[in-house]
Order: sequence, then C-alpha cells, then structure tokens
Amino acid sequence: MPDYSLEKEYAQKGYKVICGVDEAGRGPLCGPVFAAACVLPEGVEIEGLNDSKKLTEKKREKLFDIIREKAIAYCIASASVEEIDELNILEADLLAMRRAIDGLSQKADFALIDGNVNRGFDIDSASVIKGDSISMSIAAASVLAKVARDRICTELDRDYPQYKIAKNKGYGTKDHISALFEYGPSPIHRKKFIRFLDEKR
Repeated sequence: MPDYSLEKEYAQKGYKVICGVDEAGRGPLCGPVFAAACVLPEGVEIEGLNDSKKLTEKKREKLFDIIREKAIAYCIASASVEEIDELNILEADLLAMRRAIDGLSQKADFALIDGNVNRGFDIDSASVIKGDSISMSIAAASVLAKVARDRICTELDRDYPQYKIAKNKGYGTKDHISALFEYGPSPIHRKKFIRFLDEKR
C-alpha cells in the first residue's frame, strides 16, 4: 500500500512542495493521454487510496472527489491525439505531465514521477517505478488521471458509438478491432497505434 515515505524523504532534503505525478491512457488505440499532478497535505489520510488499476471504477469515482477536496493543489492535463501522432506516445505523455505540474495552483519544487522516465521537467524530479503502489501523492495523481481519462471515453463513445469506447476505454479489444476493420478509423484514433489496419489490407 502507498504511504508518505518518499514524500518525507525528499522533504528532509529541503523540498517544500512535493507533487506526485502519474498518467493514464498510454496504451489505448484512441483518445488523448491524461496526466495529473497532486500535492497532498503531509500525512493526510485518504482511506482506500491505492494504485488506480487496483480499484473498481466506483471506488475511483468516489476517491476522485475526496482527493480533490483534500489536496493542497492538483491539476489534470492531457496531450491530444494529434500531439501523440506528431511526437510519439512517450513524448506526449511527458508533455501532459509537464502541463499538469505547470498547472498546479501551488507551485511544486519537486515531483515524484511514476515510471522510469523523468526528463524535461522544469523542477527537480525522481522517477519511481510502480510509484502508484508506493507513494500516496502518486496514487492520488493516478486516480485523478484515470477517472478523467475514463470520463472522456464516455464522451467519445457518444460521438463514435460503433467502437464501444465507454466499455473498452479505447483499448484494442476484439470488439474494438473488429469495428475498426468494419468502419475504419475515426479522427480520434491514434494513427501510429492502428498501423495494423494497413498491414492486413
């Protein structure tokens, strides 16, 4: 379960405002990639908070509101399908993370970044592998990003119901791929992620 050990470690090194940062939506075939940055009060209890992937959708939705209420500052940002196609998913992911950090109402001086890449940030940072299972701040950011991304999928589903995006969240499920072959790609599909359509023609 995540705790505040990392936040305390970097606070002892002199950092004043430490944010956790995580993303959602790197793997899907369509839609933007989301990232969130979150600064929590020192030691604040948020019951049930964990890596968003280990939580039910109902639990994430509940925690989404609690996190926003208890956070000192948070920001949810994204990078568009066009930016993903232009840059590649990793660079778009990092762009969304930078936007989330920059958008904090209380500026952070250190960022705990989920994963193993943390380059290009304007503040000091550290990458934390499986950080959403280790750090409370990253776990909070994980939930914010995941819920925001899932909500966008519900909106995209209304515009493009044939792909069942509300259900598959944009991932390459059997139904989603079958729909791509039947209807072709939409403007919200990531071109670099659906090259298999050309390969099988």
